[in-house]
Parts: sequence; C-alpha cells; structure tokens
Amino acid sequence: MTAWFWYAVVAAVLYGAHQIFTRMAADHIGEGLGGFVVETTAALSILLYLVFLWLAGRWNQQSSAHGIFYSILTGICVGAGTIAFFLLFQKGGPLSSVPAILAGGAAIMAIAGILFFREPPSWQRIAGIAFAIIGLFLLRR
Repeated sequence: MTAWFWYAVVAAVLYGAHQIFTRMAADHIGEGLGGFVVETTAALSILLYLVFLWLAGRWNQQSSAHGIFYSILTGICVGAGTIAFFLLFQKGGPLSSVPAILAGGAAIMAIAGILFFREPPSWQRIAGIAFAIIGLFLLRR
C-alpha cells in the first residue's frame, strides 16, 4: 500500500462528515455566517496543529511566494465553495447530490493532472472523468 493511502482515507471521512455537518447547519445559520464559522474553526484547528509541531520540535514549514499565492487561491476556493454548499442546502438541495458535485470536482482535478501536471492518462482516469461528467448531468433531473 502506498504511503499516502491512509491520509486519503482520513481526508475522505473528514470531508464526508464536513458535508453532513454543513447540511445539518444550513437550516439554522445564514450561508455567510455559517461559512465564516466553518472557515474560522478550520483556521484555528490548523493553528493548533502548527503550535503542536512547534512545541514538539517538529517544525518544518517552509514557504515561498508561489506557495503563499496558491494557498490564498485555495482559501478563496474553499470559502466560496463552503458558501455555495450552504446555499445549495438552504435552497433544498439534497445531501445525496454532494457525491456527484464532488465527482465533478474530481473530474476537473483529473483533467488538470493530465494536462498540466503530466500525469499519465490511464483508462481508469478517463473512465472516472466520463462517469463524473455523466453524474453531473444526471444530477439535473
């Protein structure tokens, strides 16, 4: 098994729980305030992780202008995406729509991996992209 596999499993579980809790919160808080609470809590969680690394003597957090720039773009995408999910749920969108939406994001990532990061276009990746696009179109019904 590859070194990153269990990190992928943990990330999948946490992002799945993220959407469940967003759905539960959406009926009880505005999308802007809800998104702010989500992202502030996320930032505080990461801050605690950084404090742990520093106190444990395991600090190895390099940075560059490019890294900061792309991290800012990532934060903008996460913030706007969080607001979009709150709005989706507030407008009556079902929790069961999230896998198709995330599959669409996965298709975008797979295409970018092939086109920009020179990842090999295997039949599995191409099939995954095709199924994700089909899933998004089926979601409209």
